[in-house]
Amino acid sequence: MQDLGVDKQQLVYGRQPHEFKHPYGFDQPLENWAEMVVANGFFDRAGITLLGDVHQHTSYGPLKRALVKVDREEVLHLRHGESWMKRLAKAGGEAREALQRAVDWMFLMTLEWFGLPDDRKRHSGQLAYRLKGKTNDQLRQTWMAATVPLCEGIGIDVPAHWDDARQEYVIDCPFPCQYDPAAKRWLHDEPLTWDQVFERWKARGPMNERYVEMVQGNGGIFGGRRW
Repeated sequence: MQDLGVDKQQLVYGRQPHEFKHPYGFDQPLENWAEMVVANGFFDRAGITLLGDVHQHTSYGPLKRALVKVDREEVLHLRHGESWMKRLAKAGGEAREALQRAVDWMFLMTLEWFGLPDDRKRHSGQLAYRLKGKTNDQLRQTWMAATVPLCEGIGIDVPAHWDDARQEYVIDCPFPCQYDPAAKRWLHDEPLTWDQVFERWKARGPMNERYVEMVQGNGGIFGGRRW
């Protein structure tokens, strides 16, 4: 970024915590071990899908080289998550039920990470300038191609299936739809437009305020200034 004229100090230290952008899923609390390992298995798989595509197709050398280390770290997290998902599923009982509940709210949340469907996408600069190689829907399919078989293989339900006629994975519920963060539940009877999804993202999730307080609280230092 600095090579492209961005002030690195301002980017890293000058911004307020709420100005940092990250997926909506990261603003949701992880309240038990099952949620932690599904976050590894789902969220880190999404990171590998997105950044792996960039690493494979980007025409910008510095970004390609930087992603080598990032990919190794993401793979470590992913393997940890998938291994523990299998162990919790095999354990049965309360462990398996907790795993299913975590999958129920994290599956659609991860699908949202890939952004607008291709027929709604208005800007293709990332593809035109070869910063990435696949479209949003292609990346969503790549993620489901790994995640749906994983869950089916351990007997965990997900709202998606492979459609032989279409030769792609199909989502089995309204997508996108409203999310209740307090209950950690998707409201399938309240479908949303993508504009409404963006508004939900901008409002941030329940953990965002706590993260800001952790950084800006008494004794906390951010950007060389004491808050």
